[in-house]
Amino acid sequence: MSGPAGRLLLLWLAGNSLRLTLLAIPPLIPAIHRSLPLNEKAVGALFGLPILLLATTTVFGSLLISRLGARRALALALVLVGAGGALRGLGPSLPMLFAMTLVMGVGVAIAQPSLPSLVALWAPDRVGLATAAFSNGFLVGETLPAALTVPFVVRLFGGSWEAALAFWSIPVLATAALVIALTPHQARAAGVPPPRWWPDWRKATTWQLGLFLGGASAAYFGFNSFLPDYLRAVHRPESITLSLTLLNLLQLPASLIIAAVPGAILGRRWPFIATGVLTAAAAVAFGALSGLSQAVAAGVVGFAAAFAFMLVLAMPPLMAEAGDVHRLTAGITTIQYATAFLAPLLAGAIWDATGQAASAWLLVVVAGLAMTLIPIPMRLGSVRRAVA
Repeated sequence: MSGPAGRLLLLWLAGNSLRLTLLAIPPLIPAIHRSLPLNEKAVGALFGLPILLLATTTVFGSLLISRLGARRALALALVLVGAGGALRGLGPSLPMLFAMTLVMGVGVAIAQPSLPSLVALWAPDRVGLATAAFSNGFLVGETLPAALTVPFVVRLFGGSWEAALAFWSIPVLATAALVIALTPHQARAAGVPPPRWWPDWRKATTWQLGLFLGGASAAYFGFNSFLPDYLRAVHRPESITLSLTLLNLLQLPASLIIAAVPGAILGRRWPFIATGVLTAAAAVAFGALSGLSQAVAAGVVGFAAAFAFMLVLAMPPLMAEAGDVHRLTAGITTIQYATAFLAPLLAGAIWDATGQAASAWLLVVVAGLAMTLIPIPMRLGSVRRAVA
């Protein structure tokens, strides 16, 4: 897979692998509830633990990339994701579930800054397409567990949620093997020091992009965490599978749009603002509607989150030198996931304290409003010139 098409495929598989195990949890929440003592705050923590690790250990991933290289760091990360994801159901017990979720989350945190770095190394002249490739992999990896876990995978294993979690680790470990076997290591020249790894926290753009993407992630992960229990609380359990499926499925067109017309979108302010407006409007519609219309509103939230994700993760290869892409990505990702962890946890705590299920989707309204305001002062002139 040394050619351009093969490397795009590997980027797609890697992106896919970083979401399969993570998004296998939401459809299984009701089954886990029946087996283990989880309240809504614990559900938020379970889903938020990998996100917290992305906030706290992504900089460690940047360090590994500077020492091992992006390819080796990615392979190591995929092994951690696959092994941790497969062992979450061992027991079953609450300590094992959280411990292996922690291992899986560390793997995702290491891998996250490696993908934009590999885009800069493998496709420096096709940043939009390569970013769309791994982003589309993310999106398919989010869609498949939501659509297939309950109706097919759980039935395949006789109703075992533990085996269903392990099933989704198989393609992750296979991708790790492909990365190791089919791509060469690019060693640094003798005497060349390793690149820097600590993010530049003084750059306003790092904070602006991180907070914008944090709002999108809070909206998306918040919906994934609480949507099943929210729909049960408002007596619409029949809408759970369709809403989760559309939340993830309608993300796919976002990657196709950016792949098709990157020059019209990347580095411009209006797509950022429009994404925030769309997020807030869709969240309001979700709370006001029911049935198919409500599920479509959830899907629009997913589309907006995916669009925001690709807008931001295309920035590091366009804004930074190849040896600094991982630093900028790590800074953005740290801020992004700190926001994405704290917001659903707060919403879950408010739900537990007040008994008001509406706190789950009101979080998304607030996130959309923040996403609308954050891009206004951003300076994107250098990115537009790079795209041109």
